[in-house]
Amino acid sequence: MSFDGLFTYVMTKELQVLISGRITKIHQPYPNELILVIRKDGENRKLLISAHPSFARIQLTETSLPNPKEPPMFCRLLRKHLEGFLIEQIEQMELDRIVIFRIKGRDELGDLSYKQLIVEMMGKHSNIVLMDEKKQTIIDCIKHVPHSVNRYRTLLPGQPYVWPPKQDKINPFTCSTENILAEIDFNRGRLDKQIVNRFFGISPLLAKEIVYLSGIANRLTLPEAFLNVMKEIQSGKITPSLIKTKEKDYFYLFPLKHLKGEISEFSSLSALLDRYYFEKAKRDRVKQIGGEIERFIRNEIEKNIEKMKKLKETLKEAENCSNYQLYGELLTAHLYQVKKGMTEISLTNYYDEKGGIVTIKLDPNKTPSENAQYYFNKYQKGKKTISAVKEQLKITEEELKYFESLLQQLESASPEDLDEMKEELIEQGYIRKGKTKRKKKQTELPKVEQYRSQDGTIIFVGKNNKQNDYLTMKLAKREEIWLHAKDMPGSHVVIRSTNPSEQTIQEAALLAAYFSKGRNSSNVPVDYTKVKYVRKPSGAKPGFVIYDHQQTVFVTPSEEKIYDFKNRSETN
Repeated sequence: MSFDGLFTYVMTKELQVLISGRITKIHQPYPNELILVIRKDGENRKLLISAHPSFARIQLTETSLPNPKEPPMFCRLLRKHLEGFLIEQIEQMELDRIVIFRIKGRDELGDLSYKQLIVEMMGKHSNIVLMDEKKQTIIDCIKHVPHSVNRYRTLLPGQPYVWPPKQDKINPFTCSTENILAEIDFNRGRLDKQIVNRFFGISPLLAKEIVYLSGIANRLTLPEAFLNVMKEIQSGKITPSLIKTKEKDYFYLFPLKHLKGEISEFSSLSALLDRYYFEKAKRDRVKQIGGEIERFIRNEIEKNIEKMKKLKETLKEAENCSNYQLYGELLTAHLYQVKKGMTEISLTNYYDEKGGIVTIKLDPNKTPSENAQYYFNKYQKGKKTISAVKEQLKITEEELKYFESLLQQLESASPEDLDEMKEELIEQGYIRKGKTKRKKKQTELPKVEQYRSQDGTIIFVGKNNKQNDYLTMKLAKREEIWLHAKDMPGSHVVIRSTNPSEQTIQEAALLAAYFSKGRNSSNVPVDYTKVKYVRKPSGAKPGFVIYDHQQTVFVTPSEEKIYDFKNRSETN
């Protein structure tokens, strides 16, 4: 847990720039997340508030999130009560992961009204509560918690707001060496766990760092390391850091020396969180919203793999049909030797230069000529089976490639791409069309992502098959440059230039490699050619094309480079 009480303490300080700012817009892009646009000193700042069970946080953000055309009920209520209001105060509840926004403005009657927006960042119990400050009652909250779920705290409109139960812990900012020694039992071991259990706002991650900094932890070194860390945090001497280890990524107020990995430093906690959650939060949203689509795609992949296995077995068996032709011809040539009632016969194979003997099983109830005809029929049937199975293998292989490409697109998709992917599956007849809340207008075209290279050239990226087809077949011009990761599922990428620089080609190739199955590989080959050399075969699956006159470059995709790329594109 990186976003602990002490991280919240420093973040609350960082958010003080919003005091006296006016709330001008409120969006709810996802079920557990809010975006508040706050204007102050002629500048707009975006405040992200998340009650996500895994990624609960509060921060300023530069990330662009969608604004739903139909705002949820909670968003509409917040707009009614908070838009146009001023933020008077932002404070933390002790050293807990609770931040309180005290907000004032005039209500519909013109009277002064005081509200509190309380953000509780407590894992699966995270919540965002709007409270009437005078009445101390809940106006509404992003997650309703009835009495049947929590007897101590009922979080429902009209109910009095009850603070989470207080923890019997000590404030680490006010304790002394004596306090620390009184709370820690060095004979019990697990010093990091003891620190977490006895002091406010300290996560297991920070507790491990304190124990590590103390070296051989004893009654002298541990209090010293503990107090030094608290002094730096309280005084604001921090270096927001992202630590990438082999197992996972971590973030904290400063580099954590007990973790061995690559360290990146940031100018603010908000910039750090934007970078940390760049892909993680998006993937989680896609997993939640598109779980049904992902399960369907994976099931189709498994079904096609199993089908190919059975077809190959059938083909192998059918390919032995040439023996049946031989049996029929040998029986026809030696009919005089075959008698009705025989169960088998051994004949000289005149096709074999060595004169080998072939033993043929016979049906005793059939005449010699009927037995020969039986084998000729089996041969003809086998030939037809081979042709049919090969055709089925081809179709199944195309189906498998198609669903593998969909799975790759799902890994790099944004929540907004899911509707187009579902629409495509409906159009292809794989899933049934359900009732939709909003009919898509005929004029509404797929929206492809847009980036800018260092020299300002526009680069388009298709994130799903609908976007890929639209980008390559309609949006792109014939002389512009088209790119795709070589021999693997991936996005179509187009450079809006007929003569781009080598640097721009490299940057576009980086995008093509990152948004492909090879995103976690090194030295990924990417083909590029002019759009006029890219063709879609008749009857081909969505997103499938063939091309020629290509050249190949090799790049190593990097999430860090894509993050910088996206930031540069959004600021231009």
